[in-house]
Amino acid sequence: MTNRWNLNGRRALVTGGTKGIGLAIAEELLALGAEVLVVARNETEVAAAVADWTARSLPATGLAADVSTEAGRAAIMAQIQAQWQGLDLLINNVGTNIRKGFNDYTTAEYERLFQVNLFSIIEMCRATHSLLKASGHAAIVNVGSVAGRFDVGTGAYYSMTKAAEEQLGRNLAVEWAPDGIRVNTVSPWFIRTPLTAGLMARPDFMAKVEARTPMGRVGEPVEIAAAVAFLCLPGAAYITGQCLLVDGGMSAKGM
Repeated sequence: MTNRWNLNGRRALVTGGTKGIGLAIAEELLALGAEVLVVARNETEVAAAVADWTARSLPATGLAADVSTEAGRAAIMAQIQAQWQGLDLLINNVGTNIRKGFNDYTTAEYERLFQVNLFSIIEMCRATHSLLKASGHAAIVNVGSVAGRFDVGTGAYYSMTKAAEEQLGRNLAVEWAPDGIRVNTVSPWFIRTPLTAGLMARPDFMAKVEARTPMGRVGEPVEIAAAVAFLCLPGAAYITGQCLLVDGGMSAKGM
């Protein structure tokens, strides 16, 4: 019974895992007993995170790679094979945004959003499928956004990538269930991270967010990490194809 609530022996890949939500997810999975490989583009940040975990005797390693590129994904897969020869948990957390009006984006800008936020997830799922299938108890958790369902001022292209990410999770959950792979999405509202720091420095913006949120505050990375970790646990073994909105009640609020 106790094994339902830990991740002992599970091998987890977390993309964008050196700050914000990704860092909190890595910490949460480690606390539950998983071994974790974090990937991020900034080599200095990766080294600092791994040094901290090593100092605490936690089983975490890191790799500086750009998951949105073919070369970066190849490096990630090579690292997984060298380190574990398998994989149990894939956390697709990496993401970015450029906030503009629809007609103000350049083609290169919106293509970049799709490449990072959506296509990289597609390719990581494809690349890891055989390893996850061999696991026998695999889970994929994609970190989406409430912007995939509501206009929250993040820009149309970002919202489109997040809506597609949620639907990808549903389809893969059905297609890959016979392979023993569960697929779910966790979609946050505004969370206090480096990506939102500029917006949260504006009192007018914060007032609007807090007024729209029944709990009256923004979320913290650890609150998203807890939801992601739950969906990875054996205790969540019958949950797949779902999108969990972690939003302080925002989506439930009408007028």
